[in-house]
This record gives sequence, C-alpha cells and structure tokens, in this order.
Amino acid sequence: MGTAGGGGAGAAALRLPGLHGYAAEFSPYWPGRAACAAAQYYGIAGCGTLAVLEQKGAGIVLLRSYDWNDGLFDVTWSENNEHVLITSSGDGSLQVWDTAKPKGPLQVYKEHTQEAYSVDWSQTRGEQLVVSGSWDQTAKLWDPAVGKSLRTFKGHEGVIYSTIWSPHIPGCFASASGDHTLRVWDVKAPGVKLVIPAHEAEILSCDWCKYDEKLLVTGAVDCSLKGWDLRNVRQPVFVLLGHTYAIRRVKFSPFHATLLASCSYDFTVRFWDFSKPNPLLETVEHHTEFTCGLDLSLHNCGQVVDCAWDELVKIYTPSCLTGSV
Repeated sequence: MGTAGGGGAGAAALRLPGLHGYAAEFSPYWPGRAACAAAQYYGIAGCGTLAVLEQKGAGIVLLRSYDWNDGLFDVTWSENNEHVLITSSGDGSLQVWDTAKPKGPLQVYKEHTQEAYSVDWSQTRGEQLVVSGSWDQTAKLWDPAVGKSLRTFKGHEGVIYSTIWSPHIPGCFASASGDHTLRVWDVKAPGVKLVIPAHEAEILSCDWCKYDEKLLVTGAVDCSLKGWDLRNVRQPVFVLLGHTYAIRRVKFSPFHATLLASCSYDFTVRFWDFSKPNPLLETVEHHTEFTCGLDLSLHNCGQVVDCAWDELVKIYTPSCLTGSV
C-alpha cells in the first residue's frame, strides 16, 4: 500500500498570499527553478499572478512576480530562451513574459473567446510551436514569433482542460475535454487524428509517456487514471484507483518509464508505478485545499513541485523517489 506523508525529504514551501495556485512547472534550463500560475478568489474573479521561484537551501525564494488582470490558469516555459514563459488566462488570452525584465508582458495573444485553460510549448527542436486549449472548445496553434494563431482545432463538444505536445512525434499533441474524450491531433493534417472516449466523466488532464511514444495517461473527475496505447484504444492498458475526488493533473516521470504522479481535489499528490501489482507508491498529504499544479524535475531526479488553493507552492522529493535513479 502507498504511505501517507508530508512529502519525503523536507518540503520547501513558499506562500503566495491571496493567490490560489493553478499550475506549477519546473524550468527546463535552471535546476530548482519553477513557475507558478495563480489566481485570486479561486479563479472565479479578480486578477492573476505569475510567480517565478527557486529553491535555495531549505526554502524557496521568489525571483519575479508578474500580475495580470484576470486569473492565470496554466504556464509553460520556452524551449529556446531560458527567460521566457507563456501563461494562459481567464480572459481567453495568452501572455508572453521575459524574466530578464522586471515588467511585462512582452506580448498578448487574444483569440480564444472563453477561458484559456491550458498552454504548452513544444519540445521538438527546430520548430517553436505553442498549443493552447480553451473553454471555447477549441485548441489553437501558435508560433510565438507571430502575433496571431496559425490554426484552430475544432471538434471537442465540451471545454478543453488540457493540451500537451508529444515529446516524441513532431507536430502531434493531445487534448483532454469535458466531453469525456481524449483526442490526438497532427498540426499538418486536417481534422482530428484519433478520438478516445476515455472516461464517462470530464477529463481534466492528460500526459504523454516520456519513454513510449504510443502511451498516454488521462486523469478525470471519476477519480481514475487510465493509460492508453494509441495502437489499440478499445481498452485502457492500466487503470489506477485511489484518489477520492477529481484528478486535476497527471504527469509522467522524465526518469522512469512506468512511474507517474497525480494531484487531486482530494488535497493529495499520489505517486504510482503502473507496472507493479500494487501501483500506488505513496500518498503525499501536505496541502489543505484543492491541489492543482504538479511537475517533476528534468534536472533533479525525484524532485517535485506542486501548488494548491491553500496559497502554497512546495518543492520536495517524496520518500518513494528518494535515492531513485
């Protein structure tokens, strides 16, 4: 059975007063550096803040803080400039920020007609592409150097909660929606490539396995995580049960082919190895509100950042990943 705990090797914490965390992402360049997208009043009203932070010793220091006039729901780091990030907002816009500058944003892209709930920068070398997903039921493709979207992807029949690039296949991304489907798209092909009726509930998150280009995971309001092999999507290849409320975000490990992490409205972060008979490795209970943001470090094996509606961002290594290689 998984063990409950406060986050393994002493969690470093930073409080963002009056702000409720929606997304947390480690920098692909700077070990221990992360960004948090947050909103006032639980994202229902008020402004948003992008916080750029770094673990220093046993604590976390705030490096930069940028405000926007609506809640910020997601954040992604540039893959070609260590100082640049993009956030997505409740007003439907994307904001480009440069941490080398004290103020911002550099640019604003406003096309979505409802909340822009997700944004992701492609990891494919040679082309800089960004995908956004919105409650207007569309995903949009952007080149950060161009002021308008390159393409709009329609087909979902509910709000889009998550849009994630494949780390393996250039120009391919997945989207998860309130219409209960996971969809796979190719930016060079018309229409949708694959539609998977993955849950009988809203799907709030999806992610690609870093070691198997055909494997995706979904997390949904039905409290389950499901693994999908794109070669045969009639049945999931694994189902992980344990969360007691909706799963808000799921991330595959960058270091282990069968390990993943999930966070939930049940206030917990859970770590899983789907190859094991008892897949739940550990349950971390160190937040007192909905836990919405989660990422695993590319630099420090086992290091995790998360954020929640309790105003806290935490960086830690869970017990189950301590000393793992």
